Amino acid sequence: MAEILQKDGTWAFDGDTIRIVPGRERGVHLMRQTLGEVTVPLTAVAGVAFEPGRRSGRLRLRLRDGADPLSQVTRGRLPNGADPYQLTVDSDRGGVAEYFVEEVRNALLLEQVPEGPADRYLLAGPAVPLSVGAGDGTVAFDGEWVRLEWNWKTEESKSSAGIQTLPLSDIGGVEWLPSAGLENGYLRFVVPRVITKLPPKHDPYAVELYGFKKDPLMALVAAAVTARLPHPSGPGQQGLARQALGPGDGAAGGATDAGDDHDALLRRLRELGELHRAGVLTDEEFSAAKQSVLKRF
Repeated sequence: MAEILQKDGTWAFDGDTIRIVPGRERGVHLMRQTLGEVTVPLTAVAGVAFEPGRRSGRLRLRLRDGADPLSQVTRGRLPNGADPYQLTVDSDRGGVAEYFVEEVRNALLLEQVPEGPADRYLLAGPAVPLSVGAGDGTVAFDGEWVRLEWNWKTEESKSSAGIQTLPLSDIGGVEWLPSAGLENGYLRFVVPRVITKLPPKHDPYAVELYGFKKDPLMALVAAAVTARLPHPSGPGQQGLARQALGPGDGAAGGATDAGDDHDALLRRLRELGELHRAGVLTDEEFSAAKQSVLKRF
């Protein structure tokens, strides 16, 4: 058993799983404290590394693409302190961190765990029920329904629509984007039946985020919902991607029956964008499909 105990948290590896427990000190990020303990199966791990520093080092766990709904949603955009798969290590505990890394790497080799994408979620995601208030609204999720309520900061065009409740079956995907500079972030629930996508400040299915302390908690809601949606690599999802690409959208090329209709092309672009953000289309597939559509304008 390999274990490292720090003020920032505790990581323990028993040969099969890595148990991550956040610290309870004042400096530990609210995101990690709210998420709580995370158990990562070895089969979900793509790699592990320790980065030493003068005052402190950082232990990093890299998960396989598609193995974790939280990583699927955040895509590396969480601040270091909020990332549950990073641990701040005191300079005098660097040797322990190196030993931990060696034990995990040896286990990965012995078990021949592939580094490639997973075809199902290997982590369960945040526990429900879950309720977070940040930005211009509050989102609650009980495992079956999403409820969005508005506050005094909400634009009238959105708050006038009232409280929104969405069954899980109506949600096609979830998007989370943190604030960056002067650009606000958002949490958005993609509803396939709604064709027109409004800016987050006006979208009744989105919460606009302003860059405050509780904003990252919205990623937990996004991950909890994502964990209960079909996996991007699961049965039927690749077929959906191919259908969205169409017979001429992709490396093979060829004619499509979309024609030169401007509105139809705009709808195709929106559909491709939603599938890309939901993780159904890879970056390469999305880029090729988008270029194919743009050539027909």
